[in-house]
Amino acid sequence: MAAEEHALTSTEYIKHHLTNMTYGKMPDGSWKLAETAEEAQQMGFTAIHLDSMGWSIGLGMIFCFLFWVVAKAANAGVPTKFQSAIEMIIEFVDSNVRDTFHGKSRLIAPLALTIFVWIFLMNAMDLIPVDFIPYTAQLIGAHVFGMDPHHVYFKIVPTTDINVTLGMSLSVFALIFFYGIRAKGLGGFAGEFAFNPFSSNNIVFKILLVPVNLVLELATFLARPVSLALRLFGNMYAGELIFILIALLPFWIQWALSVPWAIFHILVITLQAFVFMMLTIVYLSMASEKH
Repeated sequence: MAAEEHALTSTEYIKHHLTNMTYGKMPDGSWKLAETAEEAQQMGFTAIHLDSMGWSIGLGMIFCFLFWVVAKAANAGVPTKFQSAIEMIIEFVDSNVRDTFHGKSRLIAPLALTIFVWIFLMNAMDLIPVDFIPYTAQLIGAHVFGMDPHHVYFKIVPTTDINVTLGMSLSVFALIFFYGIRAKGLGGFAGEFAFNPFSSNNIVFKILLVPVNLVLELATFLARPVSLALRLFGNMYAGELIFILIALLPFWIQWALSVPWAIFHILVITLQAFVFMMLTIVYLSMASEKH
């Protein structure tokens, strides 16, 4: 596609691939599908990335369906290869939860499993050739909806969208509040910020240290969802950008570079899903500790 879209420069090609299909409200009050990246920016908070929403929800449904099929077909006999693979994933996640989470909750293990598999599936979309699905979307937009192909944007890796990764991390952030308040009470949860890391047996000094503690603890606390989101987004965005740059090269050299990078990227997409899952377990475990 890079060779065929002779009307696009290299910069325009990269920018086109990194722009989401955005629907939202324009400054004049009209609702429309953005035709340029500039129009998408003008939509502000009302903008909805249809491609990120569609792929993330669709992959989530695929995840639920596959695990439901395996759970329904499970029996005491010899398992199929697919059932064995699913059981290995469940045992892997369960062992990490048992080793890391020190509280009691029936939610943590299913949550960790959902996070790991869902993020892995979203990351794995990065292994599909960068032009294959976007080019198909352009053909559909041009021949079915009569759109200009250059105005059809379609990203297929949800985790290269900061809105998706930040949305997941904010959900974890909300659970930290829930487990923290449930384990320590509202006063105890707030006390962690007011009386740590510096404290004193002298009541006067203890009160004087509260502002310092609040600055230090709140900064650390608020950095958790941001770091969770940016770590996943940054690694996947960089990986996608490298695939796009490889696609700009002559066809005969693309395979020589894309295949080794794709093989290495399998480790990256798995590792990023694992890191997000483990940090979620650690944060929730810390929030659940009563001491």
